[in-house]
Amino acid sequence: MDPLLFGFLAIAAMLALTILSVPVAASLGLVGIGGMFLYGGWPLVDSSIRTLPYQIVSEYAFVVIPMFILMGTLASNSGITGKLYQAAYAWFSSVRGSLYMATIAGSAGFAAISGSTMVNAAVFTRIALPEMIRFGYDRAIGAGCIAAAGTFAALIPPSIAIVLVAILADVSIGALLMAGVIPGLLTAGIYLIGVAVMMRLRPDWAPQKTKPLPFRERMESLKGVWGTLVLAAIIIGGIYSGTMFPSSAGAIGAIGALLIALVARSISRDGFRDAIAQTAASATILFVVIIGGMLFSRMLVFSGFIHQAIDMFSGIGLTPITFMAGIIVMYLILGMFVDTVSMLVITVPFITPIAKALGIDLIWMSIIIVKLVEIATISPPVGLNLYAVLSAAEGKIKAEELFRGVMPFLLLEGIILVLLWVFPEICTWLPSQM
Repeated sequence: MDPLLFGFLAIAAMLALTILSVPVAASLGLVGIGGMFLYGGWPLVDSSIRTLPYQIVSEYAFVVIPMFILMGTLASNSGITGKLYQAAYAWFSSVRGSLYMATIAGSAGFAAISGSTMVNAAVFTRIALPEMIRFGYDRAIGAGCIAAAGTFAALIPPSIAIVLVAILADVSIGALLMAGVIPGLLTAGIYLIGVAVMMRLRPDWAPQKTKPLPFRERMESLKGVWGTLVLAAIIIGGIYSGTMFPSSAGAIGAIGALLIALVARSISRDGFRDAIAQTAASATILFVVIIGGMLFSRMLVFSGFIHQAIDMFSGIGLTPITFMAGIIVMYLILGMFVDTVSMLVITVPFITPIAKALGIDLIWMSIIIVKLVEIATISPPVGLNLYAVLSAAEGKIKAEELFRGVMPFLLLEGIILVLLWVFPEICTWLPSQM
C-alpha cells in the first residue's frame, strides 16, 4: 500500500478508536503495533515491544517530569497556594474585580513552582470560587477565570507541557523552558488588562471595589510568598544561567518545596504521602501515553509515511506561513475533542520533521504549540481544565455556566496567539541570551 494512504488510514483508525472511548494510550499502541506487523512482521513488533518502553522510561531527560509534578503537589498540599492568593488579594483589594485579579496573579505565581495546569485550576477553584460566590461575583466568569488562569502553568517554567514538547521535538529543554517565560508573563498581564476592561464594560460581573488594605498589611502578606519567590528564582535562574540542567532543577525544586513546607510546618505526614501518590499516578499516566505515542510514531516512520509526507508538502510548495496556519487550525480543532498530552504525542513527532524541512524555528513553533495546548485545556467540550474546575467546585457551578464564563478568556488567548505569531522574538529572545 502507498505509505501516505497507509499513514492516513492509521491516523483515522486511531482517532476512530479514541472516539469509541478506547483509552488513547491503547488506541495509539494498538494501531502502532498493528501497522508495524503489516510492514515488518512479528520481528519488528517483538523488538519494538521489548526495547521501546524501556528506552523511554530510562531516558534521563524524562526524570524532570515526575520531579516537576512532585514539586507542584508538595506546594499544593502544603498550603503555599493559599498564601499566594491572600497576598495577591491584598495588593489588588482596591480594584473592582479584585478577586479575579488575585486569582490571575496567584495562578501565575503558583505556575512558577507547578508544572500542571489541572492542579493549578483545581487548587484555585477550592480557594477562590467560594470567595467569589460569597462576595457576589458572577460565578460563571469567576469559574472561567480560574480555569483560564490555570493554563499559565503550561508556559511559565517549570512546565510539563514544555518538557514533553521539547523531548518530542528534539530541542533543548532548558532553552524551551526559558522561551516560555515571557509569553507566560505576557499572558498573565493581558489577562489582568482584559479583566480591567471587562469590569468597565460589565460592572455587574463584580461588586463595587472594596476599601484598600493598609500598606503594612500588604507588606505583611508578602511574608507568606517568600518561599515561592526563592524557589522560582532558583529554578529559572539556575536553568537560565546554565548552572543547572532541567532534570537537576526539577529535583532541587522538589526538595526545596519539601523544605519550605517543613520549615513552615504546613505539611503533614499524610499530606506528604498523598503528594507522592499523586506524583506516581500522574507520571505513570503520562508515560503510558508517551509509550503508546512512540509506538505509533515508529510505525509511521517504518512505513515511510513521514518521508513521503515531507516530500508531498515540499512538492506542493507549502510555505512556513501556510504550514503554521494549518498547525493552528489543526490544534484548535483537536483541542475540542482530544486531551492535551495525547494531542502532543500524536502530532509533534509528525510535524517536527516537516517544520525542519521548511526552515521553521523550532523554539518558536514549540511555544506556539504550547499556547495552542493552553487554549485546548479551556476549549469546550473536552478542555481538561474545565473538568478540573467542575470537579473541584463540587456542584457550585454548572457545566453550561462554565462554558459560557470561559469565552471572554478564550478571546484574550486569541489576542495573545496573534502577538506570538506576529512577534516571534517574544518567544526566541530570552533563549538567545542564555
